[in-house]
Order: sequence, then C-alpha cells, then structure tokens
Amino acid sequence: MKRGNWLPATAAALLLAGCASSTPPLYQWTGYQPQVYEYFKGQKSPQEQIDALEKALQDIRGKGHTPPPGFHAHLGMLYASIGSEQQAEQELQAEKQLFPESATYMDFLLKKKTGAPKAADPKAADSKAAGQKAAGQKAADQTVAGQKNADPTTAKQ
Repeated sequence: MKRGNWLPATAAALLLAGCASSTPPLYQWTGYQPQVYEYFKGQKSPQEQIDALEKALQDIRGKGHTPPPGFHAHLGMLYASIGSEQQAEQELQAEKQLFPESATYMDFLLKKKTGAPKAADPKAADSKAAGQKAAGQKAADQTVAGQKNADPTTAKQ
C-alpha cells in the first residue's frame, strides 16, 4: 500500500513546482491603463495625461522594461490634441518601430496628420476653387444643353 502512495504525491509536487515558476511579463503596464481610463472619462486635461504617461514611461524604461502596445500611440494622439505635431510624430514612429504590426494604422495616422491640406495653403485652396469652378461650369453646360434639346411644345404650355 505504501508503494502506490508515492505516485500521487510526486505528481502533485511536480504540478505545484510547474506553477511556481512564472515568466516575467512581456510588457510593463505601469500607469498606462489608468491613463487610458482617465482619457475616456475626460476628467483630466491632455497635458495632465501627457505628464502622467511621460512619468510612467520613465519608470518603465528605468526598470528595463518595454511599454505595452498602444502606449506611444496614445501619447502621440495626446500630443497631437494639444498641437505638438513634432512630438506626436515621434511617438507614432516609436509605436510603429516597437510594434511593426501597427505600421498600417500608424501610417494612416501619420498621413492623416500631415496629408490634410491646411486652409492657409494657397495651392490647395486654388486647386479646390478650380475644381469647384469646373464642376459648376459642367453643370451649367448640362443645363444649357438640356434647354436646347427640350421639346418646344412642352415649353410653351
């Protein structure tokens, strides 16, 4: 009877030993999740959130860890919201470099940030005005052509 008792005890010891050794986390989430929550609540200004995220980033890097996916993108969006375009671009590029799977979305955000023509851009304003003028001329030509082809008997009624 003693001979069969060692098997369950050994199995239990091996299972518990397997659970005891844990791998370190891949990313350090310090401060990120609370700041995202604060962002959606809207109770802190973007600058306060930027300060908190920058402090969290220093803590994460100080411990030799990697920030989680979305950390730099969120920080970049906050910088963009206060008008710090250069810092926003740096953060979006950092997100793209750390997480290549986000490259498509980061490229979209970077393109949207820089690709939209500004109202003060005279070339963009001229091309928009020319496009509107051409569309208006085409509509006018169609109206004139429609009147020429109209049935004269229906026009008098």
